Amino acid sequence: MKSFLGFLFATGILVILCDTYCFFQANDPAISTEGCVQDGKIHKFGTNWRTEDCHRCNCSWHGLSCCSIFIEPGDYDRETCVSIFNKNTCRYTVVEKANPSKTCVVYSWVG
Repeated sequence: MKSFLGFLFATGILVILCDTYCFFQANDPAISTEGCVQDGKIHKFGTNWRTEDCHRCNCSWHGLSCCSIFIEPGDYDRETCVSIFNKNTCRYTVVEKANPSKTCVVYSWVG
């Protein structure tokens, strides 16, 4: 039991320490002087938002910066399990292919 609790504790720390990935797009004054353009929409300078594909973005005079707000399952039994992404919660769940009501053990997460 102690080793299982140790495993859960270590996994929790690993998940916390995982980095998200980010990208930056410099502002182009020829396109807009009002804010940042993403997917054809202008976001005013100083605003923050969450995209449909689970990124947290912000717009500054320098440009648009976005970071993912999810982590992906890295190491799990891919023969018997499948990962499913929920865009509403921005989270993956890993379940058995034969019985999706049962979750699978994930040994590492990548963000």
